[in-house]
Amino acid sequence: MDRLAADRMFAQVVRLGGFSAAAAQLGTSAGQASKLVSRLEAHLGVRLLTRSTRAIALTAEGEAYFAGIAAILDDLADLEEGLRETGANPRGQLRLTAPLTFGTVQLMPALIGFGRLHPGIALDVQFTDSVMSLAEHGFDAAIRVGTPRDSALLARKLGVMRTKVAAAPAYLDARGTPGLPDDLTGHRIITDTNFARPDHWSFRQDGQSRTIFLPGQMRLSNAEACAMAAEAGLGIARLPDFIAARAIAEGRLVEILAPFRDGDSGVFALTPAARHMPVRLRLLLDHLRALWGPDHDWLA
Repeated sequence: MDRLAADRMFAQVVRLGGFSAAAAQLGTSAGQASKLVSRLEAHLGVRLLTRSTRAIALTAEGEAYFAGIAAILDDLADLEEGLRETGANPRGQLRLTAPLTFGTVQLMPALIGFGRLHPGIALDVQFTDSVMSLAEHGFDAAIRVGTPRDSALLARKLGVMRTKVAAAPAYLDARGTPGLPDDLTGHRIITDTNFARPDHWSFRQDGQSRTIFLPGQMRLSNAEACAMAAEAGLGIARLPDFIAARAIAEGRLVEILAPFRDGDSGVFALTPAARHMPVRLRLLLDHLRALWGPDHDWLA
């Protein structure tokens, strides 16, 4: 039995949730993947996985073994890749996850530039608004907007994200322009449900942070859709500036209540805290930080 191949297959089966996906990732068949894991179980003398026609699950012994072997395999991969990357042309694969809208509007142009600079680095990117586990899915990093919540991951700030309240000029002409946060009450509100607290809008007034409850008449799970609705005159929206910046610059939207904006958020790269950072990942994060520094205005 090729012990390393069996360990790698077991780890991929756990991370990807099945034999077929793991086999495809490692370039073999689902049947061969199952055989490798079965041989590993026979060698260890314990059952690592329970199998059914619909899913697999780790046994208690499997959980303990995965926790140990995954770290060893990660360290081995880092060592191998570090040796390959000591030359002038870094190689290897980067697996990332990023929010759908930010990923397509802002991250993708940055990745195109990075890909041209480093053609030897393969990119595998999952664009989704679901918060996906780095360990379970084998990601090297997660690009996330807003305050990081997972204390088990190391957060590196890549740029600043400001939230802007905006509406179309025609809407403000017809309904009036709010001069104070409380003036928003009674206006038509467009809610982006991707915010952590979609109906609670924060402002800084008289030196203090305060929150106003503003349930929306239109509720959308996409910032671009919210911007489109606001541009159509359907109400007032709270938008990340990486979506709102160009519309405001071109006059299709007007920012309101700017003096009451309550602080800035950020764009972060989250990585496993205990792992050595491969050269290719450091190159990518340096590239993104250079593009998205604190003065970046996010014109899409």
